[in-house]
Amino acid sequence: MRTPVLPDTATLESLLEVAVMAPSIHNTQPWSFRMDSAGQALEIHSAPRRTLPLTDPMHRAQYLSVGAALFNLRLAAVHRGWRPEVRLLPDPGRPGLLAAVRLTGPLTRDDRPADDGLYEAVARRHTSRMPFTGRPVPEPIVAEMRAAAHAAGARLHVPGIVGTRRMLGLFAEGEARNNADPGRVAETRSWLTAPGTDASYGVPTTALGPPDAAGRMPMRDFTGGLAALSRPALWFERHIQVALLWTDRDRREDWLRAGQALQYVLLTATARGLRTSLLHQAMEWPDLRSATGLPRYKRCHAQVLIRFGYGPDGDRTPRAPLRSGPVGSADVP
Repeated sequence: MRTPVLPDTATLESLLEVAVMAPSIHNTQPWSFRMDSAGQALEIHSAPRRTLPLTDPMHRAQYLSVGAALFNLRLAAVHRGWRPEVRLLPDPGRPGLLAAVRLTGPLTRDDRPADDGLYEAVARRHTSRMPFTGRPVPEPIVAEMRAAAHAAGARLHVPGIVGTRRMLGLFAEGEARNNADPGRVAETRSWLTAPGTDASYGVPTTALGPPDAAGRMPMRDFTGGLAALSRPALWFERHIQVALLWTDRDRREDWLRAGQALQYVLLTATARGLRTSLLHQAMEWPDLRSATGLPRYKRCHAQVLIRFGYGPDGDRTPRAPLRSGPVGSADVP
């Protein structure tokens, strides 16, 4: 067993600053980081107060979000020359403990993998809800995105024209159902923040995008139909490029792996000059999620749909500040 590295507070905070730049549903940032009692492993816990009971009752999207933060943490550790050893769901008696990371090392030059610009892409990756150009993404880049998903334990399917229309139709149906449900509308709107608000969570109105004038792109409406907050409709790209991230099993650990795969794909796309946004509405209704699966695979559990292409950068969303604890520890509430 390798000897764990015991990082000081400054070092630990530098890792967490990268970890929390991960995307999360509605920017809920549903994670909590703390050192274990022995001070040898960084634990990632769920944050029950930052969940979506109606939108995400099984906490699957929460696990995806935590998995994305875990990938960032691993990437930051490797960037600093340490070997991260990860255990998913390490203690059955503590269901809120989702992962534990021990830092060992240092990595030798031969051990250190090339990150291909992934670490630098963490700060540049933002969700873009604006129209893209429609310029086709070269197949070698798409192949890199597929390889990234596979390396993290998931799969990435890029449908053709007919498959894309079918996918978008299912997500449009999910968006319509959400907008027709007063409880879900209120839940989503509660995570919308106004300009100038001192908020550490949620989606600021400045990060919202316009609706598609053609009605083909089912972007989520965070405003709940409030005209004062809605942006004028714009024409989105005709050549819509999406990719379905899926796993062949659907357990809690698979959701965490899918979250890591999601962030690996998003950073790969960002490093290659692409913009991305996430579509999740169909995943929030069991029948639509099932219909999103791929018939040619016997076991295909859809996790999220990634829209990708060339276009404008997205606006930043806030992140909760780090909170220092005892010596040798740091915490994100």
